[in-house]
Amino acid sequence: MARKRPHQGRRRRGSGKAPLRQRQVLTGTLRITRPGVGSVETPEGTFELARHGMREGMNGDEVQVTLVDAHGVGKLAYVQLVLQRAVTTFAGRYGVAGPLGVVTPLDGRLGHDFFVVPEDHSAETLGVSEGDVVVARIAAYPTRNSAAVVTIERRLGTSDELDVNVEAVIASFGLATEFTSAALEQAEAIVADAGGALASDPARRDLRDLLAMTIDPADARDFDDAVSASRLDDGGFELWVHIADVTHYVGWDTPIDNEAKQRTCSVYLVDRVLPMLPERLCNDVCSLKPGEDRLTVSVRMTLAADGRLVSSEMMTSAIRSSARLTYDQVDAVLEGTADADSLPCRNDANAAVAESLRVLDEIRALREQVRHDRGAIDFQTVEAKVMLDPDGKPTGVSIRRRTRATGLIEEAMILANECVAHLLATTNVETAYRVHDQPSPEDLRQTVQPLRELGLLEGATVSRLVAGEPAALQDVLEAARGGSGEYLANALLLRAQKRAVYLPRNSGHYALGAKAYCHFTSPIRRYPDDLVHRALKAHLAGKDTSAEAIAIVRRLPQLCHAASSMERTADAASRASQDVKMAELYSTKVGSSYPGIVTGCERFGLFVRLDDTCAEGLLPVRALGDRWLSFDDARMTLSDESSGVTWRLGQRVVVEVAGVDVPRGRIEFRLPEAQPTE
Repeated sequence: MARKRPHQGRRRRGSGKAPLRQRQVLTGTLRITRPGVGSVETPEGTFELARHGMREGMNGDEVQVTLVDAHGVGKLAYVQLVLQRAVTTFAGRYGVAGPLGVVTPLDGRLGHDFFVVPEDHSAETLGVSEGDVVVARIAAYPTRNSAAVVTIERRLGTSDELDVNVEAVIASFGLATEFTSAALEQAEAIVADAGGALASDPARRDLRDLLAMTIDPADARDFDDAVSASRLDDGGFELWVHIADVTHYVGWDTPIDNEAKQRTCSVYLVDRVLPMLPERLCNDVCSLKPGEDRLTVSVRMTLAADGRLVSSEMMTSAIRSSARLTYDQVDAVLEGTADADSLPCRNDANAAVAESLRVLDEIRALREQVRHDRGAIDFQTVEAKVMLDPDGKPTGVSIRRRTRATGLIEEAMILANECVAHLLATTNVETAYRVHDQPSPEDLRQTVQPLRELGLLEGATVSRLVAGEPAALQDVLEAARGGSGEYLANALLLRAQKRAVYLPRNSGHYALGAKAYCHFTSPIRRYPDDLVHRALKAHLAGKDTSAEAIAIVRRLPQLCHAASSMERTADAASRASQDVKMAELYSTKVGSSYPGIVTGCERFGLFVRLDDTCAEGLLPVRALGDRWLSFDDARMTLSDESSGVTWRLGQRVVVEVAGVDVPRGRIEFRLPEAQPTE
């Protein structure tokens, strides 16, 4: 067992006997991270809960708290009053305790068991058996003197029928899984009817004879963007981006729109997609299927021979895609391992599609240079996706990296977003802009020592980096490219960035080096894109001051805040579901050894990322042997003071899988006995 020096720094919690210096009453939102542990978010800041300070509060509740200032602890919060409940229904596992039914939430943050009283026959009526997963509605919340009571609304299935661990993720993040009957009824009544839309709207352009193609991952089902490009006689380029015209079918404040406002985005879990729009729209009417007439909002861009934007034009339109391509198919053509005839094109468009792909790839390279020159920072990220069999069991991991195919779509979408944002910003149209502020010097300063340890930072670059000069960040990332520190350099600098958010005003986008930016290209899966579509279409039609436009502007602050918040929730849920299946994959590999790299260093151990799957787990200090360990917060190192052995970021290690916690998505490592410790 590892021996560790007593921690001399600030304790996280004080004893209940700490002298009270000051009490302050605030209102905020309760956020529980695990049973009994959490914080309260208030306008005055975020404060950790004191031990036993949650009382009858539950995750997401609006609460009134008192703050207690204790010696050596800082301000801690005690819940005094629940002002508004956030959770009304939840998923849980049904059991029996004498005459009572018991529902244990799949979301462990709720922190209570809930009881079904003998007079309630909902379990019997719905055919619920012990061990079944159900949806329960809270009839009485827990208090200091009484237990929580629920009634069962719906039986979801048995543990064998459901992937309970993923269902727990869905429950923990409060994700919507079903649409209202009103939204579904509205969706079923919608038909594409591109011809009718063209006939009734003289301003809508008929672009069905223009070459267009969709390029997406192989498992994609909703195709909301199509592209094409050609060379111009003067050496420049013409680039077209077509985006599904969702708002033509989904009116403001209709049942589908109101449902989308609540969801704000589609959530991509390891085994399913929880869509923002009903399937009738996202996978059919609005999806830009090959050979089908579809309504779009199009951006035509003219570029100079060096890739600089010369002009742009936006319009409502109708297109007919010539091909549904995958990234792998496009990469094969661009790399010369497949020819044009291998592409699944309609109407003998193979040669034209292949030529358009080559032009798009040329534009990609030029636009990457244009954006680099203006200060854009391109972080190299790797996406690990656990592959599942038909029964939902993990079979392996697919690693997705940026390729020429993904890059050409990314560059086309970024440019289209910039063009739309520029038009709306310069004409003072209020909408949901995508804003990314410059990172703070304090956050960047924390990367200096770890980057020095990796040999990626020296001299005058330090002050430039701390000042947030984009060129300094570019220099570090370029120095790391292709080396052992590449992943860590990207991760460290990415963590130092502020989170991009949606705001009803334009403030530019730091990482993209863009003076104006918005999200316009994914209206099937992001609600802010629909807001931008409504604003753009109103502006093009001269209806900026219409009653609908004014109503939308009034609600923009609330809608932008909700979209920013839900984006974080969706990202966290997606990662959590992947972690669950990654842990399940490694549950069959306990005792196996793998090479990896140290990606994090804390007092309690090292985080290690495995080379082959990008799985990350903890190598706890107790697994490092019987040592006196010293933690250097600035250098992010753990050192054995007696032997001089030091573990640091970027260090290569071989670890053995010691165990997994599948429900929590955690993997724990240990050092193989034969591995050297230096």
